[in-house]
Order: sequence, then structure tokens, then C-alpha cells
Amino acid sequence: MDAPSSTTDGTEARIPAAASPEQVSPGHASPEHTSPDALLVRRTLAEIAPVADRMTSYFYALLFVRHPELREMFPAAMDTQRDRLMNALLTAAEHLDDVPVLTAYLENLGRGHRKYGTRAAHYPAVGEALIGALVRYATKSWDEETEAAWVRTYTTISQVMIDAAAENEQHAPAWWQAEVVSHDLRTPDVAVVTLRSDRPYPFLAGQYTTLETPWWPRIWRHYSFASAPRPDGLLSLHVKAVPAGWVSNALVHRARPGDILRLGPPAGSMTVDHSTDSGLLCLGGGTGIAPIKALVEDVAEHGDRRRVDVFYGARSDHDLYDIDTMLRLQKTFPWLAVHPVTEEQGRLPDAVCRYGSWEERDAYLSGPLGMVRRGVDALRGAGVPPDRIRHDFLAELGSTSPDQPRSGACMARTPSMLPSR
Repeated sequence: MDAPSSTTDGTEARIPAAASPEQVSPGHASPEHTSPDALLVRRTLAEIAPVADRMTSYFYALLFVRHPELREMFPAAMDTQRDRLMNALLTAAEHLDDVPVLTAYLENLGRGHRKYGTRAAHYPAVGEALIGALVRYATKSWDEETEAAWVRTYTTISQVMIDAAAENEQHAPAWWQAEVVSHDLRTPDVAVVTLRSDRPYPFLAGQYTTLETPWWPRIWRHYSFASAPRPDGLLSLHVKAVPAGWVSNALVHRARPGDILRLGPPAGSMTVDHSTDSGLLCLGGGTGIAPIKALVEDVAEHGDRRRVDVFYGARSDHDLYDIDTMLRLQKTFPWLAVHPVTEEQGRLPDAVCRYGSWEERDAYLSGPLGMVRRGVDALRGAGVPPDRIRHDFLAELGSTSPDQPRSGACMARTPSMLPSR
């Protein structure tokens, strides 16, 4: 498995794609509902946590020594990949007893792995290397019972991913080619990139894609769509160049009309439920405003007249690079209110809570991981039910991550032991 944000450029560990009710609070199942296998798996992960870097390095060394033909499927630099492996293991272990959430997560991984060239035959090799690495580093907790639990768990995980990939192959390509048709540099480090795919690209407002550039082969990053599906089929992304961000810097400073990129399948669960008339509370930080804008367009296209409040946060007025677009939407739709928030006014989540009570709203958060984490805490503290808070950061809220947000969407990544460039 490979190891959900806007993601700008550094990370890729997305969250279960269809798990919106559970997206805010990972939390283990209560002890009386925890299976024996889940307890053994989590005990192993707790033991190897202090040596996670060494364990994952050893895992990939075993995999490549035993199956050297798989090395070319992975990026040259493996640091991020090793982090994703651990994120994937932790996320799966966290939800072993929550079958709907775990299944949605694994199915999303299985579909997404098609773009790397992953085949069903690769999964046993990965499983063997994983067991070998765990045997070496889980010296205190490892025994026959634990090994059997891991074998059963990995067999279940891999079969769900294999089945999802096989089903997806019947009606969707592994990846799409997309031509850059326009490149609008909004600030020195933020660009709006518009793409035309070589075939219809089905997605929902609020979802994200994975993207590979010709300048950094086998390195994929997540970016949220900045509009609802358009009649002309064009796709819009907001990209912020971040320090050491190979892909984001290439897209902001190097991409030009005519360049060809590759897109993986759409994913993400930060979508609007049109079966209800609940109002929306949307928090977008930085390029996290991209999927929020898409959600507003989606509400408008469905003819909804429910109240939508958008809080758009940035460091300064200059960094509110898409504020004119949001204010035009506010003038067009009387049910929409846009609230710009800069650092002078305090942190975005705190500003939201100062505006009043939001218990009856469905909340959507998109932006850097720290902002999303603070936003979730603030909204829950203000009485918003957890099952009404949506974002694509399930795995990351339970851990720390060195990566930045996805350009435009709630940064997210999709963990995996298999290639996730």
C-alpha cells in the first residue's frame, strides 16, 4: 500500500475516499469491539514506531533485492515513500474494525495504484517483504499468533485492493493525459493551471486528482479541482510552489500551454450531500480555497438556496489571490457570504467561531494540515457534530506530517507499500 491534502507538493496520504461520517475522529474502536487480530497488529505497530524509518527502509531493501524488477516502479528518492508506507499501515490498523471506512479506503488505494502499473501479482511480493521487516524489528511482540494475524490482515487488505482495481479496469483508464491550456500566475508562487484531458474525466466538486509531470517522472502529487465539472470539460487547479516542492515548483514556474501531464483517477469524499438542505460552513486556507470554490459552484448548479458561509484565510491581503472571484460569486448568489480572514485578524478557525453558532451546518475544511487540525478542534468545541465535519485528512489528524497542503485541496495523500511516486 502507499501511504489525506490539499496537497501541495510534499505529501500524499489521502484518506478513505467515502468515509465522510468518520473523517474527523480516527480513534480506535472500543475495546469490547476490537478484534483479536486488530489488537495484535496495533501492538506490533506500537513496538516498531520508534524505529519506523529503519523498518520501512529494510522493507524496501528486501522487496528490491528479492524482486529487482519492481524498483523501476518507484521514485529515485524513497524518503517520502517510506513515510507513506507507515501512514498506510497506521491508517489501516486504525480502522480494521470499521469495515465500511476501511473498505472505502482500500478500494480507493486499489484504484489509484493502477496508474503506477501495479498488478495483482505484485501483492504477494509486498506481503512477504512486509512480514520479513516486521519479524526483524518487532522482536518483543512477534510470535506465531501475531504473524498469523498479520498474514490474515494483509490478505484481506490486498484482496480488497485487487478487486477494486479489477472492477475499475472495466470502465476507466489507469491514467489520463492532460494538456496545459492556460497558466495564470496569480502571485510569484501561486498559479492557476487549466487542463484539457484526452478523454472525459469524471469527478465531483470537492474531489482531487493525482498528477505527474514530465519533469519529475514517477513522482505524483495531489491537487484539488478548483471548479465543479464544466460543460467544456476543462479542469482547473490552484498550485502553490513550496520549498523543496519538485512538482509544485515545476507547475508554477516551468509549465506552459502545450505541456502534457498525467492524471490519476479522481478521489476524495469532501463532496456536498444534495439530499439535505443543511447550510454549509466552508474554511479554505491558502490554495485550500480551490475545492471550496468548487463546492460553491456545485451548490449553485443544483439550484440549492441553502446558506453557505465561506471563510477564506491567508497571511495577508496580498495572499488572498482568488478573493475577487469569491466576491463575484457572493454578488451573484444571495445565499453566499464570503469572509476574508488574514493573520492580523487571528487564526482562521478562531475567526470562524467568533462569528456565531454553526451547530446546524455541514462543515468543510481545506488547507494546510495545521489549519485543518485546529479547525476540527475549534468546530467540535463549538458544538458542531463530528459527523458533520468533512475534510480529506483522516490519517494525518492522528499523526504529524512534514508535508505541506495540497495545492488547492485539503492536502491529502494516499499511503501505500506499492509505488506511490
